[in-house]
Amino acid sequence: MAEPSSPSPRGPGALSHIRVLDLSRVLAGPWCTQNLADLGAEVIKVERPGRGDDTRAWGPPWITDGQGANTTDSTYFASANRGKRSITLDIAHPAGQALARELAMHCDVLIENYKVGDLKRYGLDYESLRAINPRLVYCSITGYGQDGPDAHKPGYDFVFQAQGGLMSITGERDDLPGGGPQKVGVAVVDMMTGMYACVAILAALEHRHLSGEGQYIDIALLDGIVALGANQVTGHLATGKVPHRYGNAHASLVPYQVFRTATEEIVVAVGNDDQWRRFCEALERPDLRDDPRWARMTLRITGREELVPDLARTLVQRPALEWLSRIESAGVPCGRINDYAQVFQEPQVVHRGLQVDVPRDDGAKVGTIASPLRLSATPPRYERAPPRLGEATEELLQRVLGKGAAQLEALRRDGVI
Repeated sequence: MAEPSSPSPRGPGALSHIRVLDLSRVLAGPWCTQNLADLGAEVIKVERPGRGDDTRAWGPPWITDGQGANTTDSTYFASANRGKRSITLDIAHPAGQALARELAMHCDVLIENYKVGDLKRYGLDYESLRAINPRLVYCSITGYGQDGPDAHKPGYDFVFQAQGGLMSITGERDDLPGGGPQKVGVAVVDMMTGMYACVAILAALEHRHLSGEGQYIDIALLDGIVALGANQVTGHLATGKVPHRYGNAHASLVPYQVFRTATEEIVVAVGNDDQWRRFCEALERPDLRDDPRWARMTLRITGREELVPDLARTLVQRPALEWLSRIESAGVPCGRINDYAQVFQEPQVVHRGLQVDVPRDDGAKVGTIASPLRLSATPPRYERAPPRLGEATEELLQRVLGKGAAQLEALRRDGVI
């Protein structure tokens, strides 16, 4: 990559030597680049003048300023754009395309999630940019990938949770109240695809370190959600049997589900036969511990229809906190079913510092979630709040591309920035 005109303003981090041109929006791409930003990369988020990333308008709830008034940026946007620098650039304008190409010459990574072929008409496709920056790692995220009969189709997370099989194994059993397919409560396909993209980019950067060459990365939401099927998919491939919904139960472990107590519902996760015996002791049910019908996991799985109701009759007799204390003391995984207010009151969550409030220059403190990536020598840094639209446009064009005041004024006058 060409050397920047001055050092990156970001502090040291594992990726502090990397500059990313982020042409993505909504969630999968921004989730990827937020991870890169947390690890120190300088991420230049390119947005449409006057409008920006679609998710800026996905409120309420909204980010509030220093006086508690709503801003024009949603908390949805804030969840995936910490640490970035926003530049407004109209890439439908020839001058905007030229600026984007110039920026790509000074970047290590470009990530985009336009429809297949869209960026080629702007001269911003991989082949065009590789010609001017052969070291560029270029990552495209689309719904169905760059080839195949569905490559041209658009798609959202919800569609892929359905089409990729996740909803077929999520939700209560059809024969029980509330039965039927259910999506996950967050956009898990987008976020998991963003994580896969992040892994691929880091692998491509390491390959470039050895070879000196960049490469193209084709990431598809459909691929990501099918891969997330994991053991459910491999079981199907081995047996031909189609996995079905178990609700809060587990296909391969029993008891591993929600139980009602005298006060509230709790989760119990018995993962092996030793834990089963200790669980029975915690329940004061030596009869179950010593019953050969339940001694092995395989027997508990095949006999779940008889065993689970028996356990339920015991657990409903005492309050949740008593059961949790007894079961935890026996070394068996268990827990309350927290809402998010309760999550951030958990002593371990507080200790790990999972809430990160990042100040913005308008006085707002933006509540974000700490990165789960804990590195001893180069930990994530949280120095920048999710950016206001276009706040770094002039500074970046001056520092990275050397544009002067007259050039910037002309670009603004023409609506390019």
